[in-house]
Amino acid sequence: MSKNSKNNEAKLYSRKTLLTFPVRDIEITKGMSTNQLIDQFFRSGGFTAKKLAVAVNILEKMLGMKNVTKFLSFPACIISTGTRGVIRELIKRRLFDIVITTCGTLDHDIARTFREYYHGSFMLDDEKLHEININRLGNVLIPTENYGDITEDFMQKLLTDLYHSGNKELSTYELSWEIGKRLNENSILYWAAKNKIPVVIPGITDGAVGYQLWLFTQTHPDFRINILKDEQLLNDTIWESNETGALMIGGGISKHHTIWWNQFKDGLDYAVYITTAPEWDGSLSGARMREAVSWGKVKGDAKYITVEGDATVLLPLIVAALLERLVEKE
Repeated sequence: MSKNSKNNEAKLYSRKTLLTFPVRDIEITKGMSTNQLIDQFFRSGGFTAKKLAVAVNILEKMLGMKNVTKFLSFPACIISTGTRGVIRELIKRRLFDIVITTCGTLDHDIARTFREYYHGSFMLDDEKLHEININRLGNVLIPTENYGDITEDFMQKLLTDLYHSGNKELSTYELSWEIGKRLNENSILYWAAKNKIPVVIPGITDGAVGYQLWLFTQTHPDFRINILKDEQLLNDTIWESNETGALMIGGGISKHHTIWWNQFKDGLDYAVYITTAPEWDGSLSGARMREAVSWGKVKGDAKYITVEGDATVLLPLIVAALLERLVEKE
């Protein structure tokens, strides 16, 4: 280690530098706003509460920058829950420029537009549920007719209409828009189509909608989904962006596709990642944002944080605080 490095480390680990901000107790008061609670989370200094507050601060700065292209990625599972409404609000308000998600998001958004999902329990007997045609997603119950059946009816009519209108090749974001045009205001895809926000599905075949695409090609072999058109959109967006930022909820293909493309502009400038996955198994889902720095997918001097916890709890808190701050600035 060089002399300068030792001096810098000594300054970083000096008592004067480290002992700067005292831990303050959270004080809950009647009528407290979400934003006031988040501010107290920050002053509390401890564990996930402070991380959540830092995430809100990073996102507030990112959303306030006009020259930043903003990515939103998430897995389909949360769209089966009421958290769908939080995602819908982000798209409705045009707070993000590009969405990257999984095929199940299309499935659940279609199904829940027309049919109900129900409260359940993690502890129900799954064999018995299968016998009565109820699917369990965590503690959410999905009757078969409210998922597979409604998705098949909807998609086969949509694909037939597209095909006969001469539209035989689409990217996944174009398919998402076509779906959204046929849904209502409760739908995420409706607002994505209305606001022309691309919804990219890298793993388009991995879900009910993907299966219906395959099924349609059995009688219409010249119909195609062109995923390379999605990649061209991402490429063009990255190269035309001055800076980029991302809110990434959960891992897997959605998260990786977001950080993968951003490596080609030397990494994200802003990044907030919410995950429940452990780091020690080496998975992409468990990898913290600091690991992405080593790959050049997040800049070393970027504003970034990983927040551990359930997105169905954390995301509504984050978005509620952000919306309060945005209203205050109007």
